[in-house]
Amino acid sequence: MKETEEMYENFKEDDKMKEDFAKEVEQLKEEVKKEEFKVFLSGKFDKNNAIIEIQSGAGGRDAEDFVTMLFRMYQRYAERKGFNLKVIYTSEGESGGPEGRSGIKKITFEVKGGYAFGILKNESGAHRLVRKSPFSSGGARHTSFAQVEVFPVIKRSDKAFVIKEEDLKIDTFKSSGPGGQNVNKRESAIRITHIPTGVVVSSQNERKQSENRRIAMSILQSKLEKIKEDNEKREEEKAKGEMSGTGWGNQIRNYVLHPYKLVKDLRTKNETTNVDEVLDGNLDLLN
Repeated sequence: MKETEEMYENFKEDDKMKEDFAKEVEQLKEEVKKEEFKVFLSGKFDKNNAIIEIQSGAGGRDAEDFVTMLFRMYQRYAERKGFNLKVIYTSEGESGGPEGRSGIKKITFEVKGGYAFGILKNESGAHRLVRKSPFSSGGARHTSFAQVEVFPVIKRSDKAFVIKEEDLKIDTFKSSGPGGQNVNKRESAIRITHIPTGVVVSSQNERKQSENRRIAMSILQSKLEKIKEDNEKREEEKAKGEMSGTGWGNQIRNYVLHPYKLVKDLRTKNETTNVDEVLDGNLDLLN
């Protein structure tokens, strides 16, 4: 006991010892964070890159503008995390939105970086926006929806869903929008339909049709693998008597801009009034 008291007295008076101890505590905290990160992101494809698809739902032009807002949010989030983002396909909506934004009906893009899928996979679900509509002459409050789906990029080394050529319907079309200035001259864009499941994927931003086909097949592989995993998960939940929501009914987050400001994640129950910061890509505020 006496030795402990002497050590404590020495510690109080020794600034160098205090400094060294503080450094050791910080190092220990970092090690704990790394281990927590490994445990949290231990899924089959968590280390892989991610493909994100955002589609406008109910809400007309407001919903298309909401997709544009969400896409920018993920762009800024990718920048914060040091990820690379590449647009694969865009179906544009009407122009003339707030701050000169063009609406987006649907957009598909890839996020490249370590654990991109593991970090972003929980963004899948329906997102809801409440605000004064910039498209309404009276500025009425309007609710709109967008659906976000996140898929892992499947590597060749991964054991994945086998796609049969006879199960595919392949169409070509002329590209349009950003990145497709030259491709209006010929049908370089690809749309692939997986007949058994009805899943449709498209790629238009590459100059060569063969490259767009390769990318579209990669997206299809990712989607079918995700569907397979979701079906297996549902079967497990049925066996346990538990069922989680999926599809458009699975609303995961509310963004309220009027009559007050609040973003609330409906799964984690975390919320913040700093809506602008979240829409600028700081999703860590909700973790």
